[in-house]
Amino acid sequence: MKVLISADIEGIAGVFHPEQTRAGNGEYEAARRWMTLEANAAIEGAFAGGATQVWVNDSHGGFRNLLPDLLDARAQVVLGKPRTLGMMAGLEYGASLVFMIGYHAMSQTRGILAHTINSFAFARVSLNGVEVGEAGLYGALAEEYGAQVALLSGDDVFAEETAPRFPGARFVVTKSATGHASGVTQSPANARAAIESAAREVVQQHLAEGRAPQATRAAAAKPVECELRVQTSALADLFCQWPTMTRVDAVTLRFSAASAEHVVRMLNCLSAMSFMLR
Repeated sequence: MKVLISADIEGIAGVFHPEQTRAGNGEYEAARRWMTLEANAAIEGAFAGGATQVWVNDSHGGFRNLLPDLLDARAQVVLGKPRTLGMMAGLEYGASLVFMIGYHAMSQTRGILAHTINSFAFARVSLNGVEVGEAGLYGALAEEYGAQVALLSGDDVFAEETAPRFPGARFVVTKSATGHASGVTQSPANARAAIESAAREVVQQHLAEGRAPQATRAAAAKPVECELRVQTSALADLFCQWPTMTRVDAVTLRFSAASAEHVVRMLNCLSAMSFMLR
């Protein structure tokens, strides 16, 4: 049983403010340690449940937040960018299960530090008419590679919006939102204990059910229509330099893609382009 753990920071217990997610200050250094230890709890639980290989993907910002020397030495760590599969890099090694640790709610919701990929650029992302956040986008990519999203952690708003998308998955709620940058959190120690226990039980359950120990790439990806609402008309001007982009109105764009993977790659390219307008 191979497991890929994708770790973000906004859904980590104790994280509430943007300063905690940005390098260069003491609050970030504490938060990245909590992020690392929650990822470690998922790693330890996966191995305790019977996983044979585990990859942990640093999925926040520049993808250089995790502290590898604090992680279980049995796991391999995916760091740095750019990379083709973004927050799901590691799928190419044949993971059967995906854990999303420290994830957050989609843009323009009341979740703690809610956004979708790039808060400066993107206001709303929809796939085939259904609004999605990062979990929905990257979950679709995981499924194209034959992997199942089996465990997710983050705040209560994230869990509520995401549960219908992954009905068989386990959720660990690390904190409850009272606003964009406020709420009530579990202690980091209690959050880690809950994640470790859930990870162990999820892997044990899938092994007991006889899930294949190694996933295979789906035979054919399905075409996807993506609608993207951006934060300003200037961003729409910029993104429409891409020849395949259609402009719907001042801030709404639409493009077709051959697969969820191609949507993710396009959005990550647009996110990188947006930095010229900051």
